[in-house]
Amino acid sequence: MYANYLFSAIRGIIMLQVLKTILEIQEFDIKMLRLMKVKKERQSELEHIASLRFDLKSQLIQKEAEIEELSKTIIQHENKISEIKEKLKKLEGRQGSIKKVEEFNALTQEMSTAEKERLSLERTTSDLIDKKNSEEEILEKIRQSLSSTEESSKVLEKDIVNNIKQINAEGKELKSKRDALTKKADAETFKIYEKLLKNKKDKVVVPMATRTCSGCHIALTAQHENSVRKGERLIFCEHCSRILYWQESEDLEGTLATPKRRRRRTKS
Repeated sequence: MYANYLFSAIRGIIMLQVLKTILEIQEFDIKMLRLMKVKKERQSELEHIASLRFDLKSQLIQKEAEIEELSKTIIQHENKISEIKEKLKKLEGRQGSIKKVEEFNALTQEMSTAEKERLSLERTTSDLIDKKNSEEEILEKIRQSLSSTEESSKVLEKDIVNNIKQINAEGKELKSKRDALTKKADAETFKIYEKLLKNKKDKVVVPMATRTCSGCHIALTAQHENSVRKGERLIFCEHCSRILYWQESEDLEGTLATPKRRRRRTKS
């Protein structure tokens, strides 16, 4: 009977030491996960800045192309107007030499048609010039916005890049310490831990308190609690599959992952 108790106690002590190492590794992993999250956010900020700058440059190029097309159309219209004016001068010159009424009426009709075309082209050209002026104002605003964005983003990008470098340096240091610990860890337990961590991206070795898993916060059975208290082997939460340990295990109280036990108030 005593031998069984002693054997059980030894297994419990061994498992506590195994979990203590895993808990220390977990602390480094959680810190690195948080750093990775911050790094991802900072990289997203860089991408957003680059995207904003790209959009403004695209708008600038598009607007310049639109203005260039308007300029070409205006020149074409102005050339056409000049041609019509020249034609009208020639037609007017012919009026004095025409003696037949039919020829005079036909010439007058041709001049009237040419004049209408000239007036229509001038109105269209005037509208195009107004539109071009308006587009040039928009273009100037885009240029100013792009210039302002590029100026302000330089400082922000530099700050973000420096922050990412700091995160990388901190992450490298954490990984170095973590790698040193993994050499001391129980291989089988560490393998299980890494598989759980990969799936959950969060703490996977958690204390059991008041018969509740502190990972998923779902109540467990009394039998489950008793198995966790004994701590002779790995006990998993039947709901979230996290590895459970008893919150008040003295051998684990030195780890950062274990909450401090509350002192009971003494009656006065």
